[in-house]
Amino acid sequence: MYIKHLVFILFSCSLLVISACEATKNAVNNLNVFPVSDDIKLGLQVSKEINANSKEFPILPEASNRELYQYTRKIRDKILNSGQIRYKTQFKWDLKIIDDSKTLNAFVTPGGHIYLYTGLIKFLDSEDQLAGVLGHEIAHADRRHSTRQMTKSGAMTLLSDAVLGKGSAVDQVVDALVGLKFSRSHEAEADEYSVKYLCATNYNAAGCAGFFEKIQKQGGTPPQFLSTHPNPDNRVVNIKGKAKVMNCSGKERYTSEYTRIKGLIR
Repeated sequence: MYIKHLVFILFSCSLLVISACEATKNAVNNLNVFPVSDDIKLGLQVSKEINANSKEFPILPEASNRELYQYTRKIRDKILNSGQIRYKTQFKWDLKIIDDSKTLNAFVTPGGHIYLYTGLIKFLDSEDQLAGVLGHEIAHADRRHSTRQMTKSGAMTLLSDAVLGKGSAVDQVVDALVGLKFSRSHEAEADEYSVKYLCATNYNAAGCAGFFEKIQKQGGTPPQFLSTHPNPDNRVVNIKGKAKVMNCSGKERYTSEYTRIKGLIR
């Protein structure tokens, strides 16, 4: 009897240690020494840098592309109105389209400045896929991944300089954002929150999985930014699994309307 009690006590203690280690790991991953106001300031500096660099980031003129902007902002607004966005009113959430048909990318700066490439819009097949990718990127900003990651890596000086608008520091942050250099855990979290956002709408909540499925089907070498991130196979399974666990009821994909909108891009 004594031995059984001892084994039970040791087993219970081991569970407590594992639980404490997991809690510590989560605390470290979520640690952020910067206030939300720094996300807002940093995003403003980075967006200014991007908007001023027309050679590398040719922004599609809104005056001659109003329908395309209205369409993409409608998708953005459905996500923002999902009731799941923590900083809906604090962050900017403006949206600009970069005229680059060869680049399959989208990114959001800290503070919510959204950038979509025409190449990504043309690559995708349906509105729910674009909504899924937008949800993923919005999650990076709303979950404050940039400042969390810099806190974890000890890059406090770099971030402080970027917030103050020091050129070289801002350039480094821009490069990190455009190259999607987030950690694996942050990528997984952004995938998860994309599902949560879309689950509160009438979209197919696993829309983001469509992007990775298309990447897989096209074969060849995947986009460079995927090389250091979770395997697309795993991400498709996890995204669809999350939507199933959450019992998301949305089914809409809006394929025909999306095809028409893609035709507006020259």
